Amino acid sequence: MTAPGPAGRRRSHPIEERAFHRWLARTLPAGSEGLLPLGDDAAAVRLPPGTVPVVTTDALVEGTHFLRGSPPSLIGAAASAVSLSDVAAKGAAPLAVFLALILPRGSDRRWSEALVRGAERTAARFGAHVLGGDTKPGPWPVVVSTVVGAARPQRLVGRTGARPGDLLVTTGEVGRGGVAARDLAAPGRARGAAVAAMLQFEPRVREGIALAGSAHAMLDTSDGLAEGVHLLAAASGVRVVVDEARLPIVAEARRLPVRARRAATFYGGDYELLATVPPARLATAERAVRRVGGRLTRIGAVTPGRGAFLSARSKTLPMPEPGWRSFA
Repeated sequence: MTAPGPAGRRRSHPIEERAFHRWLARTLPAGSEGLLPLGDDAAAVRLPPGTVPVVTTDALVEGTHFLRGSPPSLIGAAASAVSLSDVAAKGAAPLAVFLALILPRGSDRRWSEALVRGAERTAARFGAHVLGGDTKPGPWPVVVSTVVGAARPQRLVGRTGARPGDLLVTTGEVGRGGVAARDLAAPGRARGAAVAAMLQFEPRVREGIALAGSAHAMLDTSDGLAEGVHLLAAASGVRVVVDEARLPIVAEARRLPVRARRAATFYGGDYELLATVPPARLATAERAVRRVGGRLTRIGAVTPGRGAFLSARSKTLPMPEPGWRSFA
């Protein structure tokens, strides 16, 4: 499939805005099921009784978050997933996804269609649909995703609620994104597989809802476990210590030497949930996450004080800085 790009690329089916919007209205479920017709000036979302809206926005930029030549369906899936992950970290259920596509003039419409299909498939897995968005020309591809979710006010989980005595837990495994980035940079590796791995991850929507009844604080680790621990400690005004021996590190990273393993583990791109729970609620939280098919691992503790630290081989070290930096 031909992707958008600079002049000189083959573009047999250039995108045209009104025709693309008609395709969206015919193809997406929201074209027939929305409270307002897809393509109207705005969309309407029905909130369940007793809930408040939870809204987040993310942008994926070619050259920063995905590479030219990446499969458009995976870019679309990732666009939905990054915002679904943020809503999940608040304990909210997603209701709708919105996409804004910024594309070079003359981009192949099939690329955009595949992207939207990927975003819709991911949203639909969690009970949401693509309800609208925007299309505009620009110098290179950018995909902006917005997710609207809903949560009961008393079950909203922010970053500021961690308390001394809480236990630190994470869903899934850590280091997935770091391994993918390492493979992408390594000469001779299967580049296509590494490109796909950077875009394929599971937003922990069900786990976030399950944890909302037990967690004092929660956030997602899109920028990595290290960054998440730093953010959590600063937002809650506490000292957070991670026990390296407890980390559920992906198998590919566990095989690396210590320095490389840490670099992969703390790089970023994992999109797991990092939460603090009181000891009395740990078993309840573990059962709730298991019931939705997830995995929860205790990896550390919250103590009085300030800052983020790593306990490793009987030493307590400052938590490494994350490897992923958007503006680096």
